Amino acid sequence: MGLLRHRHDEPTGARFQMREKLLSIGDDFWIEDDQGQRAFKVNGKAVRVRDTFVLEDASGNEVASIQERKFSVRDKFAIERGGDTAATVHKALIGLRDRFSIDVKDGDDMKAHGNIVDHEYEIERNGHTVATISKKWFRVRESYGVEVVQGEDVPLILAITVAIDSLA
Repeated sequence: MGLLRHRHDEPTGARFQMREKLLSIGDDFWIEDDQGQRAFKVNGKAVRVRDTFVLEDASGNEVASIQERKFSVRDKFAIERGGDTAATVHKALIGLRDRFSIDVKDGDDMKAHGNIVDHEYEIERNGHTVATISKKWFRVRESYGVEVVQGEDVPLILAITVAIDSLA
């Protein structure tokens, strides 16, 4: 089923445009929808020893915080909502392919795999694609698209994408 969707390139969910190399601390940038409307803002903050990005909706309300956790065996980012950790993103240690594990607190864990560095990968839960990341949808240089399957938690998926981009 996933192959047909890509062949016809018809979106089956919400599609957003991200900026490549977005993760300079202190940088802010807008995530736009496929109509070019500002949908979410990523606010890059330097907070003492760890890097933090705050994902805000178009009205400026915080919907997620993405914080680097440095003092562990491998680098990881925690995605927090309302003071609680909603998910943790970390690079998987197996194999040579780019793989990331996403531990979700109140739900099934996810994984990201594919060509992470070139922004051509998928995020899956239980073998089902929940988001597809690709540079093919937008012709804007240094940007890539994130298509979130309908019914999924858009802010969480976008926050996971920001975390993966910074860990890659």
